[in-house]
Amino acid sequence: MTAYDELELDTVGDRKTAMFFIMSDTDDTFNFLISMAYTQMFNLLCEKADDVYGGRLPVHVRCLIDECANIGQIPRLEKLMATIRSREISACLILQAQSQLKALYKDNADTIVGNCDSFIFLGGKEPTTLKELSATLGRETIDTYNTGESRGRETSHSLNYQKLGKELMTQDELAVLDGSKCILQLRGVRPFLSDKYDITKHPYFKYLSDADKRNAFDIAKYLSGGYEVKENEPARTFVVDGAEDDLHESQAKLPDDEMP
Repeated sequence: MTAYDELELDTVGDRKTAMFFIMSDTDDTFNFLISMAYTQMFNLLCEKADDVYGGRLPVHVRCLIDECANIGQIPRLEKLMATIRSREISACLILQAQSQLKALYKDNADTIVGNCDSFIFLGGKEPTTLKELSATLGRETIDTYNTGESRGRETSHSLNYQKLGKELMTQDELAVLDGSKCILQLRGVRPFLSDKYDITKHPYFKYLSDADKRNAFDIAKYLSGGYEVKENEPARTFVVDGAEDDLHESQAKLPDDEMP
């Protein structure tokens, strides 16, 4: 599978391109291929941005890495997250829980999160995620009133007024967050609670398989049956005359098959 390359990863930032890395999220046999592809793409694009385009790619490259914890570890991701941004490359890490990132990247997980300019919480009840998010949201000031009454010969009343700090949203409040809400935090902006976007109102929703089953992507239809040799590309050909001893190897140049 790695004997040839038809992905052209170094051209992704030259023009508008949609590339899909599809693999099983339950079988991790080929996780290394996805990790290898991401590593190679980041390295190639950073080099091209520096050597060809003066530091920034002409077309922004956004990597939507769904099920990030299930595709294997991307080598040196903590360093890449800090350097690819200046080259017009961004990576969106989508996780079920933040603890998955720590299990995969150990001590580098905090570095990876720290290099993300935006954070969106769609809901969940994983304790580590809720605890860190509650701390990130900060505290708010609340007013408290305490009243007291003493009875004896004479009845006396007291009123105490205090200002206290309280978490903006506690862990238990985050755990039961309304499914139609999300929390978004952008760099330099206070976190805010927002409604999730209704995808059915998007103008291109009609092109999704949710709107019409005929729009479903047929993977088998687009799978390559083999590597296609490009014009004037040196290739090795084999001529078989029926018996193993009659196998002859020759060098040819496609497409005209002229012998050198």
